[in-house]
Amino acid sequence: MTGSSNPWPELPVAAWQPTRDTFILWLQVIGKVKIARTPLLQHWWNSTLHLTARGLTTSLMPAGPGRSFSVDLDLLDHHLDVRTTTGDEWRLPLAPMSVRTFYTEFMAMLADLDLGTPIWPMPVELADAIPFTEDDRHEAYDPVAVTAYWRTLVEVQRVFDRFRERFVGKASPTHLFWGALDLATTRFSGRAAPPHPGGVPNCGPHVMHEAYSHEVSSAGYWPGGGGEGMFYSYAYPEPDGYRTYPVRPAAAGWDEDLGEFVLPYTAVRTAPDPDAVLLEFLQSTYEAAAETAGWDRAALERPREFRTGVRA
Repeated sequence: MTGSSNPWPELPVAAWQPTRDTFILWLQVIGKVKIARTPLLQHWWNSTLHLTARGLTTSLMPAGPGRSFSVDLDLLDHHLDVRTTTGDEWRLPLAPMSVRTFYTEFMAMLADLDLGTPIWPMPVELADAIPFTEDDRHEAYDPVAVTAYWRTLVEVQRVFDRFRERFVGKASPTHLFWGALDLATTRFSGRAAPPHPGGVPNCGPHVMHEAYSHEVSSAGYWPGGGGEGMFYSYAYPEPDGYRTYPVRPAAAGWDEDLGEFVLPYTAVRTAPDPDAVLLEFLQSTYEAAAETAGWDRAALERPREFRTGVRA
């Protein structure tokens, strides 16, 4: 993996998969606490994590009248901090440890700060999941790989937010979904969608019904699959003609197994202008959804002359 001087670092999935799989589970523990502590916001946006100048954060979560707290992960110096608005703080170093140990230490930390939060200790979105309380299989933590992943997220968010500027309709923030470790942003047509069929491991129908209650075009970055991971884009519900719509750049295409358009991360990282390549993918796959589903593009999109970005 390349060093911190490269804003788009090499990140072969095979090289950091043991760490990635452990890190997902640690973040699921944290994310489940956030779900338990925050009111349900549209499409589960209350559950997501957000980037900081040093890593990831839950943002503030209520702990009762006059007290709130956050969980912050420093992915440069590699520690987890729980901080309260009343000045309490606790730190857990991030180093190789089993999911069971992480869960035990983290929940004890919350209890010591009078922030005890019961959660369902079962991972979601993962096949063959092991309860957090029993998982001694996942214990890898490579700090260099985790920092490289975070640096990738920083660049991806920067480009995603430039893409977000082009849309004035309802749209999500750029945020990290800890179920599969993907950074995503979603646009909405404004129309309701049919109930999602579900089928995601350990996610009840209500989860998917809330997530996909309205028609979307969603794009993200996922550090999974082969190679160095991929960018993806999908529409729900999928309109007729969507998967055969011509998208760009040439390295992008429809993945039949995933049911979405994909662009290898490597194609972006190695391009002379990574921003332009990624923006081309985001724009063309959004157009695939908007055109085949008949979105009111004139009402939903910001005219070019009112964008603040230097390049389109």
